[in-house]
Amino acid sequence: MTFLLAIDQGTTNTKALLVSPSGGIVAATSVPVARTFPRPGWVEQDPEEIWSSVLEVCRRVLAESRIAAREVAAIGITNQRETTIIWERASGRPIHNAIVWQ
Repeated sequence: MTFLLAIDQGTTNTKALLVSPSGGIVAATSVPVARTFPRPGWVEQDPEEIWSSVLEVCRRVLAESRIAAREVAAIGITNQRETTIIWERASGRPIHNAIVWQ
């Protein structure tokens, strides 16, 4: 059997669902993502924490369901859309926190 992995990376948490070929939810999990408020009206997040939360939810749904990654046929992703991160070209690392739209 092949499964679908759905990832929803939002401003307050990252969620993942593993969906069976028949459309049933095999496993679901969520991990909170911290926000900082450096001044009134400003919201930021740590880009590394965002990425870590995505990896964590993926690992959790696979472990909970006992499904091997090779059994995942496709991954659907929805993300914050309005959040901005600037990356340093040479290292591929973010140069600052993500600027978040809420």
